[in-house]
Amino acid sequence: MDIPVELTRILITELGEQQVIFLKEKNGPRQFPILIGIHEAVAIDHRLKGVKFPRPMTHDLLAGVIESMGGRLEKIVVNDLREHTFYATLHIRRGGELIKVDSRPSDAIALGAAMETPLFVAEHVFDAIVNAEPTTREERLDLLRQRRDMLAEQIDSLREMLDDPDFLAQADEATLQAHRGQIEKMREEHEAIDAILKKLG
Repeated sequence: MDIPVELTRILITELGEQQVIFLKEKNGPRQFPILIGIHEAVAIDHRLKGVKFPRPMTHDLLAGVIESMGGRLEKIVVNDLREHTFYATLHIRRGGELIKVDSRPSDAIALGAAMETPLFVAEHVFDAIVNAEPTTREERLDLLRQRRDMLAEQIDSLREMLDDPDFLAQADEATLQAHRGQIEKMREEHEAIDAILKKLG
């Protein structure tokens, strides 16, 4: 059974290749993150915002190819989770024919983002996510420690960037404000996690 879900958040940081999107079931509380590449994250963000470029980007090109061949992207299904890697399938309708194409979830979501294509997750994927979640107290604390340490590294990297005269000379005020806001959000999360760890650990 495929469960309807929606894309609820995109977390983009320039400090690394891995970005995060969050999928949540529409009629329930379950949700989970998927790590994706920076290019796919930016593509999803741009397509959701309707950003246009002089020439079609990769996902715009693929959408145009499907449409030109008489097809319609009917739905996207995140249909498997193997060794911590998610898999998806594009369901393309052309006339009376249903064509299924394997895809990375990030590419599938970027393709369907501008078309408001329905998004689903297979029930067994939700089950696999639940079974893969940390179950012991120490496992949960270890995940919190890893997240705290990663935030500390990202905060330091951003602060170094904002202290770099060359970067300051090239960046506009909007970029600087965005980085400062990002530091503040990460700092608040870091402090919250640190407080929890001090209380529990």
